[in-house]
Amino acid sequence: MHYALTLINYYSQNEKNMRLALYQPDIPQNTGTLLRTAMCLDMAVDIIEPCGFVFSDRQLKRAGMDYLQDADVTRHSSWDVFKQALDAQGVRLVLLSTKAETVYTDFSFQPDDIIMVGRESAGVPDDVFAAAHAQLRVPMARSARSLNVAIAAAMVLGEGLRQTA
Repeated sequence: MHYALTLINYYSQNEKNMRLALYQPDIPQNTGTLLRTAMCLDMAVDIIEPCGFVFSDRQLKRAGMDYLQDADVTRHSSWDVFKQALDAQGVRLVLLSTKAETVYTDFSFQPDDIIMVGRESAGVPDDVFAAAHAQLRVPMARSARSLNVAIAAAMVLGEGLRQTA
């Protein structure tokens, strides 16, 4: 995994591609699954710390399998550090949230969007929700609380890539 590459350097060195951001993930299996998904979709991942587990945790490796060694991961020490890099590049942050009004299939994605998911246990704080340029939700049955974060992210990433291909 690449830890030294910053978001600013990534956008100055590469064409702008959609990215996935994980806000303070707390379930290593979901993080491993998302890293594997992103690697298979040729997408970089930003991890906004602190994580709720040791990043080298066995479950992380189990869910991510051997894909983790090729994952393009940038770790940010805090939300503020990530937000500064995001603002410097002028890219759009798109948050997935059960509190959002806009359904993800009604949204027009851009090729350089950063799609962010929140903590499995708590989502994101109100200030992070408000800082996102767009907030999207996956429609669910009224009796359902939430989808697994890795499943929801995969659905939205698929739509974003379909629209921008």
